[in-house]
Amino acid sequence: MSQSKDISVQAPVEVLRLDRQLCFALYGAAQRMTRLYRPLLDALGLTYPQYLAMLVLWEQSPRTVGAMGDALDLDSSTLTPLLKRLEAGGLIDRSRDPKDERRVVVALTDKGLALREQALSIPERIFCQVGLPLDELTSLREKLKTVAA
Repeated sequence: MSQSKDISVQAPVEVLRLDRQLCFALYGAAQRMTRLYRPLLDALGLTYPQYLAMLVLWEQSPRTVGAMGDALDLDSSTLTPLLKRLEAGGLIDRSRDPKDERRVVVALTDKGLALREQALSIPERIFCQVGLPLDELTSLREKLKTVAA
């Protein structure tokens, strides 16, 4: 049986401090952003991942599942259950591509398109809650895209 030792660390190793970790800062920011979106998306009946899928379709519909996965950086095994829930909610239709039966095409329904009108205020409301100037948010977004790439 091993005994636990109470070890007092005299001098923390700077590179291992939690507050110095980029991953922790990104994690905290992502958690906060998700919490800011939650009440706005609850009013639309969407989860955050569903909202992202709808954003892709509001940009262009119809789209193949593969094209949506590319845009969202998700594989089809992750995207398919999400799309099934959107379809069950009447927001999208999924069908086989008549030109290539292996491909599934996703299209907005009238209800899904109407939801876009309700979502129009979300970006501005989030911007107001974050409290950073627009140029700083734009710069931050571009830097995060670089990190993600």
